[in-house]
Amino acid sequence: MPRWLPRALVLALALYSVFLLGNWAFHQLVGLLVNILLAFFLALAIEPAVGRMAARGMRRGLATFLVFFAVLIFSVGFVVLLGSMLAGQIVDMVENFPKYLDSLINWINQNFHTDLSRVEVQDSVLSSDWLQKYVQNSASGVLDVSATVLGGLFRLLTIFLFSFYFAADGPRLRRALCSVLPPARQTEVLRAWEIAVDKTGGYLYSRGLMALISGVAHFVLFEILGVPYAPALAVWVGLVSQFIPTIGTYLAGALPMLLAFTVNPWYALWVLGFVVIYQQFENYLLQPKLTSKTVDIHPAVAFGSVIAGTALLGVVGALIAIPAVATLQAFLGAYVKRYDVTDDPRVHGHRRYGEAVVARLQKALHHKKEKEREAARDADDS
Repeated sequence: MPRWLPRALVLALALYSVFLLGNWAFHQLVGLLVNILLAFFLALAIEPAVGRMAARGMRRGLATFLVFFAVLIFSVGFVVLLGSMLAGQIVDMVENFPKYLDSLINWINQNFHTDLSRVEVQDSVLSSDWLQKYVQNSASGVLDVSATVLGGLFRLLTIFLFSFYFAADGPRLRRALCSVLPPARQTEVLRAWEIAVDKTGGYLYSRGLMALISGVAHFVLFEILGVPYAPALAVWVGLVSQFIPTIGTYLAGALPMLLAFTVNPWYALWVLGFVVIYQQFENYLLQPKLTSKTVDIHPAVAFGSVIAGTALLGVVGALIAIPAVATLQAFLGAYVKRYDVTDDPRVHGHRRYGEAVVARLQKALHHKKEKEREAARDADDS
């Protein structure tokens, strides 16, 4: 046996053990790493506001606290307003449930020639096995729901704490990062940081403006239809449709449709039609004009980035996908050399005209070759 073989085996086992340990540690800390990533993007989003307040002489810690306090007040107010709306509407629906059930039973009896009564339906439902099993499962799942809620609150607190430290100690963090890099790399890192701040802040600015426009438009519709809790529903539609990617529009439109249905079933169709039409207006007219000045990313690229982010990191990946891709695109754009595009009709989509030009060129080349062949034959004959 060669003398180097035992050492190589020991080294290979040691490296494999380190790999297994690192893999185990990564899977144990993946939740924390995702929280830190989300906190970093949140800190980038509030960096412009904190930077302006710090430039006027305010301490960065106090400026960060004031920004987070404003966000907290708005979030609590929104949750309280939405909770009061849902609680009041649920109470109304429970009180009017016998009336709804009577109308449904009368419609069934008239159309299907049955003889049902509300008392029989209630007794059959209350004595059914599936209802008893549902109640038992719900009672046993209370602890799981409580643990999920507490875990979500702890995760939210972790994200806010990390984002507070990232925003308050932003200059110190940048100095610590640049201190281990050569001067040329320091310039690139600072430039990438600045681009990330601009793109993330621009993304939130554009989304906030679109949420405001969407909320006002839907508020007008809800007031015209007489849907209850119109202000809260307008805020719900504006925020959920803009800040929850891909499925946010459907979640935002479901709640006002349900409440409109309690007023008049036809009103739910009006709400659905307005949501669909406004979504088209937003996708093809409003969003391109706003995002071209802030994020500057193609809609197809944005959609693909959201899907990729969702596949990688779930909801967190969907939230940070667009600003991350916009930052990467802007950063790499400075290192890609671009040339002037030739003035060819095919560049502008005129394929038929381009094909005609190519055909004429091919015909001219063929004619030239025929002349050369004839000249060669005359030379051979002479």
